[in-house]
Amino acid sequence: MTTPATTTPATTGPVVRIAGLRKAFGEREVLTGIDLDVHAGEVVCVIGPSGSGKSTLLRCVNLLEQPTGGTVEVLGVEVTDPDVDIDRVRTHVGMVFQQFNLFAHRTVLDNCTIAQRQVLKRSRDEAERIARANLARVGLADRADAHPGQLSGGQQQRVAIARALSMDPQLMLFDEPTSALDPELVGDVLAVMRDLADAGMTMIVVTHEMAFARDVGDRVVFMDGGVVVEDGPADQVIGAPREERTQAFLQRVLHPTGA
Repeated sequence: MTTPATTTPATTGPVVRIAGLRKAFGEREVLTGIDLDVHAGEVVCVIGPSGSGKSTLLRCVNLLEQPTGGTVEVLGVEVTDPDVDIDRVRTHVGMVFQQFNLFAHRTVLDNCTIAQRQVLKRSRDEAERIARANLARVGLADRADAHPGQLSGGQQQRVAIARALSMDPQLMLFDEPTSALDPELVGDVLAVMRDLADAGMTMIVVTHEMAFARDVGDRVVFMDGGVVVEDGPADQVIGAPREERTQAFLQRVLHPTGA
């Protein structure tokens, strides 16, 4: 097994390489032979109907779900190897969930420094400096001393992004990061994600925001029934999909009234 990368992503191959990935829950197979590569600096948006396996795919990347078969490599490390030091790999991977998962009894600043101090062994001063810089990056420099309950849902999600960025990840995974937000709060979170993409962050984004996927994604992957049905440039997959299943899905999503 190769040694985990320490400062920069592997330059000799994809940041993420998925081959023959399968995942079953009991007798129900959720992923059926997924093959997918993600290269440094790419933004790959994963779209598809509910139950198509999108979130399960994302969770298999950092082993929050144990695959049933196939291999997953992250930054040159096979995370499906039984001997992998998955905690070490995860220090290079940030993940933002549908729910914010913030510690309600701690301040925003504390939420962004705990993992830095405990996992990366940074001093309090260094952790706070990095956290404040990332809170400024997501437009929340003035809320460092607030508690999560004093923030809107959109602000809490931006704190969750700042927390992930404070670990200096080389790969960011987003699992429907705006699905729990009121519509008027979605824009601020997507704006932060656009900025990350512009800065060259490697990202896999499971999303139902088709405009974001088309405008920001380098590639769009359409999943249905646990398989990748279509994978290509964002403009092509969303603007001129080749597969009938992709066409039918986008017709329902983009023109729900049949207009």
